[in-house]
Amino acid sequence: MLVVDKPQGWTSHDVVAKARGLAGTRKVGHAGTLDPMATGVLVLGVGRATRLLTYVVGADKEYTATIRLGVATTTDDAEGEETTRADASGVTAAALATGVAALTGPINQVPSAVSAIKVDGQRAYARVRAGEDVELAARPVTIGRFEVHEVRPGTLEDGTVVQDVDVTVVCSSGTYIRALARDLGRDLGVGGHLTALRRTRVGGYGIDGARDLDALDAWPADVPLDTLPLADAARATFPVRELTADEARALSFGQRIPAGGTGPVVVAALSPAGELVALLEDRGPHARPVLVFAAA
Repeated sequence: MLVVDKPQGWTSHDVVAKARGLAGTRKVGHAGTLDPMATGVLVLGVGRATRLLTYVVGADKEYTATIRLGVATTTDDAEGEETTRADASGVTAAALATGVAALTGPINQVPSAVSAIKVDGQRAYARVRAGEDVELAARPVTIGRFEVHEVRPGTLEDGTVVQDVDVTVVCSSGTYIRALARDLGRDLGVGGHLTALRRTRVGGYGIDGARDLDALDAWPADVPLDTLPLADAARATFPVRELTADEARALSFGQRIPAGGTGPVVVAALSPAGELVALLEDRGPHARPVLVFAAA
């Protein structure tokens, strides 16, 4: 695995293409797309680690963001065209707290129309750019934390008063922070959009362990890329089960072993030498391998 601090202006695909060149393989994937405007944690899988990405995608995520109250846009972020402006000077701290509380916990969220969700086989953003009106269905997401840190009033060139709200959001997979900004502004009656977004964590992978692309770009061509070993990557994502040598051998052949008592939870099974052997899931009295990494 390779955890990258994606710079602003890069697409997630741009980062994958860069990593393919650095790693010398086309077998590179990513978990959880970031918009070009956003920065922060992008988890890449290289080689066999791409098989772990399915599970990383579903992990919870943490963001820091700035929401501008008083302006709505076509994309719900700063890259879109303005659709409305409204004086946000009347939004009180109490009203803001009420609006944030209403968007915390389990909610039904309508994703931004300009998103990568497919509608009849075509990305929603492609349909919008083609001039279509796209209405996406609401989907259940969970906002575990929606915390306001600072509110900074400002005035636009036409005299419209806006409020820039700095927040931290912890949410389930599939949550759109742009849509959260849109809905907060809508509920407060002034409109809103996202002006800055930084992802600080994906599951167990934090920004502190992310690599800067400039540093990777300077990596010597004759030195293997310093990636996160499979076992360490698995420890950051799954509960761990330590195996005996006999259990590790059986799993390497795809055989079941006695259940570990974890229930229907995927766990990382590590050999006595600390290597990732397989991902396991208890099924009744046995644990069966979901993915096997160790060769028989």
